[in-house]
Amino acid sequence: MSTRLVRAALAVLLVAFVGGCGNKDAANPVAVANSPDATIRKSADLLKQGDIAGLMQNALPPAEFAKMKADWGKDADDQPVTDEDRQKFQETMTKLTAPDADKTLYAELEPQLKQFDAQYQQQLPMYVAMGSGWLQGMVQQNKDLSETDKQQAIAAINAFAAWVQKTRFTESESIKKVLAIATKSARDINLKTLDEARALNFDQSMQKARVALLGVKDALAVYGFSVDQTLDSVKPEVVTNDGKTATVKVAYVLLGTPLTANAEMVNIDGRWYGKQTIEKLKEQQQQDAAPKTDVTAPPPAPPTDAPPTPASD
Repeated sequence: MSTRLVRAALAVLLVAFVGGCGNKDAANPVAVANSPDATIRKSADLLKQGDIAGLMQNALPPAEFAKMKADWGKDADDQPVTDEDRQKFQETMTKLTAPDADKTLYAELEPQLKQFDAQYQQQLPMYVAMGSGWLQGMVQQNKDLSETDKQQAIAAINAFAAWVQKTRFTESESIKKVLAIATKSARDINLKTLDEARALNFDQSMQKARVALLGVKDALAVYGFSVDQTLDSVKPEVVTNDGKTATVKVAYVLLGTPLTANAEMVNIDGRWYGKQTIEKLKEQQQQDAAPKTDVTAPPPAPPTDAPPTPASD
């Protein structure tokens, strides 16, 4: 199984299973631990901690998770890097991890802030309107969403659009805070070369990813978007559960807007997983099992008709 598939499945999981808080007074702890809503709550807790490895383990059947760890990095050669890539990476990391890097970076940005800020603030409403309109169009054309799901998705888009439009991302004090977060994260990640980054095993990669995720959350909080507050607001409620499949209604508050989403789940060997994630895994398994065709072989030459035999007198 390709690690790219797992990353795509994880992205789906983060959208569909933004977690929440649980009922600690349940009478049967074992049953609750294996319930579909408990799975969502656990994903939320792991996401709050920045535990991406744990989030993947909670999202995938044990055999698939073990295979993903074993295959980690095997497709690195699919995207070869150049000496230019290596140089850019090293220069960037050196700059981010230098002493007082945040102050140095701000000093370089400060002369451009006023000009950029003026242009940004003038053009922002147009960009927000264009972006939200494009996203809403995609939602409306999605045949897999019900009308209720479409309404909730559009409400979420509008909440993001309102936040972007009212937030001054170029405000100097905010930029200073974000630069301090970014440079601290770069130091904590502690990667000096691109080859070093590509050589990380699964556990090492997840440790670095945790630092990056927590840094992104801190940066968003500077601008008033608390990911943890959104996660804390989520309340999953089982709507249907026949033991094999379940539908969970997830209520949450995004940037002050109350929203709901439905999560479809399936039971495999006593554990609950996102239906969409499992379907994607099955699709990838079918692709991996399909016979490979040699696309490099040239196609056979088309037959040519022999020239007519001249008639004899």
